[in-house]
This record gives sequence, structure tokens and C-alpha cells, in this order.
Amino acid sequence: MEIYLDNAATTAVYPEVAKLVSDIMCGDYGNPSSMHKKGVDAERYVVDAAKEIAKILKADEKNIYFTSGGTESNNWALTGTALAAHRRGKHIITTQIEHSAVSAPLEFLESRGYEITRLPVDKYGILDPEDVINALRDDTILVSVMAVNNEIGSIQPIEEIGTLLKKNGTEALFHVDAIQAFGKYHIYPKRWNIDLLSASGHKIHGPKGTGFLYISPRAKIKPLIYGGGQQNGMRSGTDNVPGDAGLALAAKIMDEHFDENAAKMTAVQKRLIDGLGRIADVKIHGLPAPAGAYHIVNASFIGIRSEVLLHSLEEKGIYVSSGSACSSHKRAPSATLTAIGCSKAEIESSIRFSFCETTTEEEIDMTLEALDRIVPGLRKYTRH
Repeated sequence: MEIYLDNAATTAVYPEVAKLVSDIMCGDYGNPSSMHKKGVDAERYVVDAAKEIAKILKADEKNIYFTSGGTESNNWALTGTALAAHRRGKHIITTQIEHSAVSAPLEFLESRGYEITRLPVDKYGILDPEDVINALRDDTILVSVMAVNNEIGSIQPIEEIGTLLKKNGTEALFHVDAIQAFGKYHIYPKRWNIDLLSASGHKIHGPKGTGFLYISPRAKIKPLIYGGGQQNGMRSGTDNVPGDAGLALAAKIMDEHFDENAAKMTAVQKRLIDGLGRIADVKIHGLPAPAGAYHIVNASFIGIRSEVLLHSLEEKGIYVSSGSACSSHKRAPSATLTAIGCSKAEIESSIRFSFCETTTEEEIDMTLEALDRIVPGLRKYTRH
């Protein structure tokens, strides 16, 4: 039996989405930029996809731009804004716990003369909104804060930050990395004064290589990809028709079962946390739902290297993560766990469990049974 508990890394595609993608690839395969019927039919999928996503966000479809995924969306939001606003200022505010798809482009901008303020978080990974306001300067052009942390599931007060930024009257744009939030939490860019919002398809049972960037009417942002002028000249390249349609369908399904899904994942999270509490020398990082994300649990099994425990569980058909999938090959310690004050021993022994709506309590019980057998055995070989 396979138990997949790495849904924060990627999710299985919905069967309905896979069928739609296949049907479009094999049947409605026209180029949406073509003027004949095949092109018009293909274009309709892209238009309808933007409408569906805009409906979920309670936004305007003209503000939805499709990308190749969350990484491109984040890079575009950050670098595109920097290019557009460099004459006004070169100061950007972010946090110490951003995903590498945000922190890496910010490091690139920093090497090009931009100044980055990285705000601290508390022991639960939560940012104080007042710290954002206090960090604002006349030359601040962008504030970038992730909605839900991908490692420990901390939920940032995005609506409050947006409200305070508007009240302050700053010209700085507000970017939100919503890659772990979209589809799992309601988030409304127009209402919350968000100027740029990034999302990814494969986190919500959509196709890999799909995503979008919401760009508000007030946002001044330069394209990163030039060419044929698709998407109003903002993101050139032939539209990924099956991918865009698949992303929108996955988002629609998630939205239609929003409350049901949240209840299921909250229940399995509680069951896992309760069970981990019965295992010696296990420390949970972050907060459980509703204060924290209901689909993520990060725990340190003190004295056992995370890679060793990960592969021991894998031998039992249980799949978990030792951190962010996008950076798990790196040896650098987790920036998130470091920022919340974890010790070296805690960082080196951390495991992330993440769920989707099909995760069952039976699977959690089987995982806990496996841990009860594996952990004591591994600790026997721990060097003191």
C-alpha cells in the first residue's frame, strides 16, 4: 500500500483534469493565436480558464496572466516590478522565511544594487504586520510576503498587511506568494489590496508546468518574456492551452469542495499530531489548524537525520519530505527553521508531512505504527 504524504511538494492530478488535458492535446490542439476555427476554439479554453480563476479570486479576468508555474510567477512579480520601478527606488521588503522562488530572485536583485530588508518572524513563523510598516521607506518599491509557509505551514496576516499598506499610502506594491494557499484558503486580491499574487497548478491537483500571476490595475510591471505579444504583450509565447484549462478545472474542483476538503485535512492533521505527541523526543514546528495550515505538519525526530528517516519510511511505502522539495537537494540548513530559532539538531532531524483531501485517517494510523517501529531502532544507532 502506498501512503503519499508529500502533497506540499506536488499532488496527483485529478482524473477529470487529466482527461481534459488529454482531450485538448489530441483534439482541440489549435494555436490560440491562429485566426481559423481551430485557433478560436483553443483560445476559448484560455479565456474561460482566466474567467474561472478570476471568479474564485473575485477579481477581473483581464488581470490573470498564465505562466509556467509558481517559480516563474514569483520571478516575474519581483524582477518585473524592480525593472519597472528602478528609477523610483531600489528597496524591497520581504521575510526571512520565503520560498527559494522568492529569496533567490531577490538575491539576484541584491547583486544588482537593490537593497533587501528581510523581516524576522516569531517562533511560530508569523510576521508582525507592524514590522512591515516600520520598514517602509520613500524608496520602497515592493513588499513580498508568502501567504502560507511551505515548510511549517505558518499563515501570514496577509489581509491585515494589505490594509495597513493602503492606510499608509505607500506606492510600494504588495506581492503575495500564494502557492501553498490558493485552493486551500480564500484569498481575495482586490479586497486585500494585493497587487501581485502567484499561484501554481501542481499544488492543487492540476498539471505541472502551470500557474498564474494576478496583476492589479495599479501595478507597473515589466514583462520578462518577449516575442509574439501573447497575453496583451505581457507574457509572450504560445499559450499552454491544455495546461491553462487543466489548472482552471483543478481550481474549480478545489473551490467547489473547499469546506469539505478543509475538514478532512484538519482531522488527519490532528490525528497525526496527537500520535506524534506519544513518540519520545519529537518536536512539532509551527501551529496546527486553524492558526496554522491544515495540510502541513513539520516535526523533528531528535537524534535521527531526516534523510535516514525519510528513506526508512519510503521502504514501507510511505512518502514524506525532509523539507521544501525545490531545495531538498541542497545542504544548506532550512532558512525557515533557522528563522524560528530551531537548533541544529532539530533542523537536521525535521520531516514534513503534508496532506490532500484523499489522505485518510487509516493512512495516518499506519504511518504512526511505522514510526513506532522505525524510530526506536534508528535511535539505537545514533552517535552520542
